[in-house]
Amino acid sequence: MILCCGEALIDMIPTATVAGPEGFVPHAGGAIFNTAVALGRLEIPVAMLTGLSTDLFGQKLRRALAASNVATDLAITSDRPTTLAFVELRDGHATYHFYDENSAGRMIQEAELPALPDDVEALYFGGISLPVEPCGDTYAALCAREGQARAVMIDPNIRPGFIRDAGRFRARLGRMLALADIVKVSDEDLAWLIPGARADAEGLAALAAEGPKIVVVTRGAQGAIARLPSGRIVSVPSRRATVVDTVGAGDTFNAGLLARLSELGKLTKPALAALEAEALEEALAFGARVAAVTVSRAGANPPWRHELAQAAGVFGEQ
Repeated sequence: MILCCGEALIDMIPTATVAGPEGFVPHAGGAIFNTAVALGRLEIPVAMLTGLSTDLFGQKLRRALAASNVATDLAITSDRPTTLAFVELRDGHATYHFYDENSAGRMIQEAELPALPDDVEALYFGGISLPVEPCGDTYAALCAREGQARAVMIDPNIRPGFIRDAGRFRARLGRMLALADIVKVSDEDLAWLIPGARADAEGLAALAAEGPKIVVVTRGAQGAIARLPSGRIVSVPSRRATVVDTVGAGDTFNAGLLARLSELGKLTKPALAALEAEALEEALAFGARVAAVTVSRAGANPPWRHELAQAAGVFGEQ
């Protein structure tokens, strides 16, 4: 099972009303939520470790996770409010304004962390849960506690406007990267983490020096490039798609990458340390394929496994 650790929130999406003025409609979302849902729809055993509210939005999130085969028995429940993210869409690209003070997701503490069952093979961290406190420290503590024995993937998904103390965030993230087996960043994330770094062999090597065995950088329409533990560089093109919007594209890519590595039996620390180029290329290509479906329709709406099978004829075709 893959355990997705991070935020589940409500995206308030601008929507035209019958009367004419634009309103906002609540949709279940969050970067880590999106990846968990995508994994569940791909029929990969998955659970979420997050802070869930007992309020009406928290109940909506719990129902949405269950509907996509995501277990929530490891979630930490409280009566604090659910995080809201008001979304602005411009030319298909989303800008977010977060309301997160004293929320159920943000306020989880290390003492509340549950023991993990033996069948958790990998932990996935990222999103807006890492830069804010106290949940950022809580997830870092979980990574430190479990990351020696279980595979760890991190997507920091850098949002500079959400980071109040860059120094503290960099230090926390640095401790987590030292335990990571996979880190996935966008080219913009890479430039923030390592000023001046580009999505080339030198930039990937600079990030790998922070600790992760495998570094993946997504470059939008230019596809993804990755560095193996051996130092070898591999790349895959993006999949052709009619883009409706890019909401959830990176989150879905991550799910596809994790799903295929799990199916190949490669989602363990020893296997990732010795990962072959062919296996990584296959996983990256599958991530791109799953993400292409997401960008072809509105919002973060990852495909179900049968939808991929219908589109490709046979599931697993690259």
